[in-house]
Amino acid sequence: MISRKTRLAPSRLALATVLGLAVGACPALAQTAPADTEAQVEDDLHNRQTDGQGNIIVSASGLKELDLLAGTSVLEAREIQRDMVNGQLGDLLTKIPGVSSTSFAPGSSRPVLRGQQGERVRVLIDGVGTADVSNTSVDHATSIDPITVERIEVLRGPAVLLYGSQAIGGAVNVIDKRIPTRMPDEDFHFDGFAGVDSASNMRTGAASLDVGIGSNLVFHVDGSWRETGNMDIGGFQLSPELRAELLEEAAEKDADGEPDEAAEFREAAGQRGFVPNSDMRSWTVNAGLGLILGESTFGAAIGFYDTNYGVIKRPGLKHEHGGEEEEHEGEDHGEEEGEENVRIDLQQFRADFKGDIFLGDGAFERLKVRVGYSDYTHTEFEGPGEVGTVFESTSVEARAELVQNADGMLRGATGIQYLHRDFFAVGEEAYVPPNLTDQVAIFTLQEFGTGPVQIEAAARAEFTDVEAQTLGIARDYETFSGALGVVYQGIEGIRIGINGSRAERAPSAEELFSDGPHIATQAFEIGDIDLRTERAWGLEAYARGTLGAGTFNLTVFKQWFDNYIFLNETGLEEDDLPVFEYLQQDADFFGIEADLSYPVIDTGSFRLLTDLRASYVEAEFADGNAAPRIPPLSLLGALEAQTQAFDVRGEVQWFDGQDRITTFETPTDSFTLVNALVAWRPLTDNQNVTVQLAADNIFDVNGRRHASFTKDFVPLMGRNFRASVRLSF
Repeated sequence: MISRKTRLAPSRLALATVLGLAVGACPALAQTAPADTEAQVEDDLHNRQTDGQGNIIVSASGLKELDLLAGTSVLEAREIQRDMVNGQLGDLLTKIPGVSSTSFAPGSSRPVLRGQQGERVRVLIDGVGTADVSNTSVDHATSIDPITVERIEVLRGPAVLLYGSQAIGGAVNVIDKRIPTRMPDEDFHFDGFAGVDSASNMRTGAASLDVGIGSNLVFHVDGSWRETGNMDIGGFQLSPELRAELLEEAAEKDADGEPDEAAEFREAAGQRGFVPNSDMRSWTVNAGLGLILGESTFGAAIGFYDTNYGVIKRPGLKHEHGGEEEEHEGEDHGEEEGEENVRIDLQQFRADFKGDIFLGDGAFERLKVRVGYSDYTHTEFEGPGEVGTVFESTSVEARAELVQNADGMLRGATGIQYLHRDFFAVGEEAYVPPNLTDQVAIFTLQEFGTGPVQIEAAARAEFTDVEAQTLGIARDYETFSGALGVVYQGIEGIRIGINGSRAERAPSAEELFSDGPHIATQAFEIGDIDLRTERAWGLEAYARGTLGAGTFNLTVFKQWFDNYIFLNETGLEEDDLPVFEYLQQDADFFGIEADLSYPVIDTGSFRLLTDLRASYVEAEFADGNAAPRIPPLSLLGALEAQTQAFDVRGEVQWFDGQDRITTFETPTDSFTLVNALVAWRPLTDNQNVTVQLAADNIFDVNGRRHASFTKDFVPLMGRNFRASVRLSF
């Protein structure tokens, strides 16, 4: 059998070749121009588009405003500091319309967009994938620490498919500063962050430094650290349904003359106040170089991400690895003797290259190149030093775009993208066999028109090969996606539009080849090597812009899926776990996203803003059954008083109950979170120094996210007081 080291050699050789050619050739392509720092900054800001609220949003190069991304939202450093709770990307974004979270555990939480998660949501770092394995399972963390990033863009709408068919539900694009793209205005630029909280005893910090070397070279270094204890909660750990189930089990054990086991069930049912084994720690370090040559920039970076966190098992779960029940010594993470403490230890080494090359006044204005390489490992420990399963993945993703010089009527960009992933798992729960995925795609996005009516069109052709070497099975897919949008801006300050799309997604290796126990989802998962391409028609209407002194955004969408891929319970058991198999069926999704920000009072030196947001999505299969884990209706209302030195914000977020469920789900009760914060900017000449005090879930509510696999035994954090400081100078 081919060893893993032998299999990895071609990937590393390809990486070295690609990076070597890119670094060597790109500067030679650049058209040199005077190195005017202020002009570069202004040009950089000009090329970043804004939404109706003036926020910077991602856009395909060369377009004035990308309306095919009608559902775009952006979090800048201020909002990241305000909404950061546990350092997980998914939980950070849950106040954005259309976004929920998997909330698997405090150490692992991935975004849910428009009711979609996993293989239908891409998480990107500056346009290329994170190259972790968080898409394969909800217990696998996303290898990003949000406190080190510059901004986060949440992308919804048909044009997001330009980043890959796995973005059929949307994408989250994280923009960091590891590769500098402009010279600092001062000798060096420093950013820092530090924070603590009460509900998990969190201590966290991060810092970054940019130093100019000569007139056109910038060195960057950053790092972060976070450590928490077990998470406090506002009541019982288990949902009422699960508590009742365990108490019934206890009564049966008593009747069978097994009082010790009955006591264990009662103790699990009575667990309250905190979630055992929910502690975590993580650290990161990154370094990069940026070369600025007139209007062209080049850069490279390397980084390392390390985290260790608990995997919270469902109390009363009978399954033990190997299909037998075993006893283990007591451990120091808060679980009783005889219980396993499952933990994940994750490391990722990452290397990146980025080039933005000015080509002059010909047909094309710029060439943008992006390459990312990852060597990823995570180990699941069943006890102190006892290795259960090891997941390893190496990947290379490269992307190049040619940006057209606008001729007044036609603007756009055309590009090519390549992805190679080598996945390997070994151990008791290696439920997915070793596999290789290769994907090549070409894409284009064009905008036509300068008047009140504009037309946008996007297209992507993708060719995917998936191979499970040990099974001797290979599958090839050709997918084609396209979108067409019409925009009307005849009303001053308002853009109204409609987008239509046809999207296709190839099945993933996990959906094709899974065959084994998966404790994270409490299922024995079985894939289907005959799965067909998933297809969806989409229609989206929106209106956004200014409403008097305020801003608003309203989007209504519908998707009609053919061959929607999902896990379905069979009613059988294997290794004391229910058997789930991947099936396909047609499905319909419908949703509404809305937000409004309006200054109730604005005297210049004082503003009182109202902030209203709403999200709703429903989904059902062709047989009339509900799709699983669909987030319920959610509403957010906030008032924020702003002065030059202080912001004071109070907000209420309400989540409706969810009783439209599939056969293997339990209903989720409604709940309300009340939050407040005070932000102080003590320096009048530097508004980027902020001290913040926040209180989350003030009334200690025991809420549960319906989109979470673990909602019945991992509620949301209870009452939490946070303090943080952000520095930038």
